[in-house]
Formats: sequence, structure tokens, C-alpha cells
Amino acid sequence: MAKQITQQTFDDVVLENIKEFEMSVEDAIEDAVQQFEAQGIDLSLIVCDPGLYGGDEGIAVHPVVRAIENLARAVDSGQTDQAEEFLQTIHAECDVDLARRCLAGKHHAYPVLIKALRSFKSNSSLLTGTLSALCSLSNGQPDVLDSDGISLLIQFLKECKDEDVIELTVRLIRLTCIKHEQNRQSYVKAGLVQALIETLDDHKKSAKIVKEVSFALRVLTFDDDVRVPFGQAHENAKIIVLEGHALKALLEICKEYTEDKGIQGELFSTLGKLVVRDEFCKEVMDLGGLDLILKSFQQNVKDKGIVRQALFVLKALAGNDDIKDAIVKAGGMELILYALVQHQSHSSVAEIGCATIAMLTLRKPDHCVRVMENSGHEVILQAMKIHIDKEGVLKQGCMALRNIVARATEYCAPILESGAESLINQARKYKSCDDEAKAALRDLGCHVELKELWTGEKGSLVQ
Repeated sequence: MAKQITQQTFDDVVLENIKEFEMSVEDAIEDAVQQFEAQGIDLSLIVCDPGLYGGDEGIAVHPVVRAIENLARAVDSGQTDQAEEFLQTIHAECDVDLARRCLAGKHHAYPVLIKALRSFKSNSSLLTGTLSALCSLSNGQPDVLDSDGISLLIQFLKECKDEDVIELTVRLIRLTCIKHEQNRQSYVKAGLVQALIETLDDHKKSAKIVKEVSFALRVLTFDDDVRVPFGQAHENAKIIVLEGHALKALLEICKEYTEDKGIQGELFSTLGKLVVRDEFCKEVMDLGGLDLILKSFQQNVKDKGIVRQALFVLKALAGNDDIKDAIVKAGGMELILYALVQHQSHSSVAEIGCATIAMLTLRKPDHCVRVMENSGHEVILQAMKIHIDKEGVLKQGCMALRNIVARATEYCAPILESGAESLINQARKYKSCDDEAKAALRDLGCHVELKELWTGEKGSLVQ
């Protein structure tokens, strides 16, 4: 692990270079950087701005640190005339980069801003300014959050009526959940799910709040914190659906925003993250969700964003065999193939499109017929050819081809005639694609060398 230093240590070396060696500010910084990097020190969280060292005071002046100190005094004294200016400085500085956010965090920005939140409850302008500053501070460093902040933010959701305040509160909750499993669990235990669903119901006419709440619900289902061996993503999705009745709420809102592509895409993404059980998939179909998704997909088939999110949720729903049949019966396979052709230059659409076809054709020979009747194998191979350097596309393409021929060997010949073997062999150069590529080659009847990963040896077991 790389060694690190404090901002103060770096500043001292820069100032020493300026005073003792009469270097220019730029040269002083460059020399300090070279010194520390030669020692193997990570400077990614150090602010190296020449503008900080130009004062006559002989010290480094960090605007964000000074603004935090000034805000703390203003809150303690009740003199809030300049509070908005201090908040804007903190917000602007934290938006520059992670180094400034970390510097602010180390100088107690979080407790100062939480104290300001409590003090400015009755002042809408200062309240939104404080929440904006907290959002900027927390972006990329969710560790700043504590139990006091969790309680306060959920209280804001339940009590505040101002839409700007609610939007910023939900955004702050979302930012403090990304890549932080403990924060997610603490929020859920504190009743966040119900608070978000109630907020969604109370403010369903506000597009910005709907979008933020949908995103926040989705973040609760992430498994992105490398510091924990097992997350609670699946459990959180169950809580959101079973206790929050989120599927019905989200689908009802989908019906109100049929003309808003941004909201539709956001809601589809969240639905795709929530249908983690077979009965949840059925519930979506029973509520008319499948028809709604397919209709939106068809109407917006030339919009890359909607297409990608619609495919994402269709793939998730297709985990249920009855829904697979319903999708194909409704013309979903033809729609997916058309969308892949329309957006063939976009690797993200190609990947999720091939993955959806793979899911729809799994254990379903009748669905494979629909793919081949519409030259779907050529669409898949074309996607692999265009994105020959994209592992995700190649992997999902191999899975789709394998599923098509697994129970319908009569399709091996036309697929091979279209150049599948060469493309699949090219995919094998990527380690992440090798297993899927070998499975596809095997089921297509091609020669493939299968290696034993390990071989047991005769002998007694040592007790």
C-alpha cells in the first residue's frame, strides 16, 4: 500500500522551497512532488494548486479550510449574514476534486455542516446551500456520514415539504450509500425504505424528486463495497419490494411519465434491480408492467438510453419462464433484434441485447426458432464483429449462440456458415470469455481442446 502524507507536510515543503531556495511557486510545487513521489508517496489526495501559496502571510491558504472555519464561527455566534458565501465556497471547492473534499473532511467540514443543518432549518436558502455543500463533500467519500446524520436526513424526508430540500436530501442519502455497505445497512435499519416510498408517493408530480428517489432505491441494491465480503443487496431488494410495496408504486409512476424518457429509463433501471425473486417478476407482469415496458421500448426504440434500460429490465424479468414466453409472444424478440441493429455501434446496447437474447433462448427451443427466422444469429455475430475488443459483448454473444444451438442442433450449420467459429475463437483470447466461448464451440460441433484444471492422485488422505 502506498505511503501517504498530510496536506500540512506537503505545504511545509513547498513553502520551504519558496523561502529557503527562492523558487517560484510552480517550481516549488514541482520539486516537492518529485521529492515525495521518489519516496513512493501517493499524492492523489494532496492539493497542489499554485494559487494557495501566493499570499504574504508565509503560510498556505486553503479557501475551503478558511470557509469551514468561518462557517463554524457564524453558526456558533448566530451571525449568518455571510453564511451563504461560506457555503458556496465549500460547495465550489469540494466540486473541484477529491483532494479538496478530503482536505475539507479532515478539517471537520462534516460536523460543521451538520450543525449548520440544524441551525438553518427555518431558512430555506441556507438549508439548501448547506445540503448542496454536504452533497459535494460526500461525493466519493461516504465515510464522513455518522448515525446522527442518518437520523437527521430521514427526519428531513419525513417532515420537510420544500421540494428543493427533499431533492437534495435524497441526493445526499444516495451519495453516502455508494460504495459504503455499512451506511446502506444503517439507513435501512433506520427506516429509510419506507421514508423513500412515502416521499415518492407524496411528490410523484415532481420529476426531479421521482428521479432521485428511484436512483436512491437502486443504490440500496448495489454490491459495490470491496471492504466487505458479503453485502445485503439481495436482502435490501426484498425489503424494498415486500415492505415498501415499491413495484406497484414505481409502475404507477411509470404510467404518469410515458413522455419523459429520462424518468422512464430511471424507473426501468430500478425495476430491473428489484425483481430478484420469481414472484417479484410475476408481480410486475400481473400489474401490467411488462406491457408498459414493451410499449415504451417500441415507441422509443431509436433512443439509446431507453433501449438499454428496457433491455436491462426485460433480461431481469426473463428469469421467469412464463414471462419469457410472454415477451416473445408479444414480439419482443423481433424488437430486441431491431434495436440491436439500430444501435449496433454502442457496445453497452450490444452487450445487454445479447444477454437478453441469451436469457430468452435458455431452455426454450421455440424462442430459438424466432431468433433464426429473423436472422438473429447474424445480428449477434455482427455485434461481436463490431465490438471485437469488448469482452462483455463477446461473452454475452457466445452465451446467446450457445443457447440457440444447445437444444436445436439444426442451427449449427447456418451459424457456422456466417463465420461464428472464427469470432468465437477470437473471444477466447480474453480470459473472462474463455468458458463461454468453449461452451459455444462445443455445442456448435467445432473442435475445442478442453483442459483439466486439476487432476486427483491416488493415495490415502492425511488425517
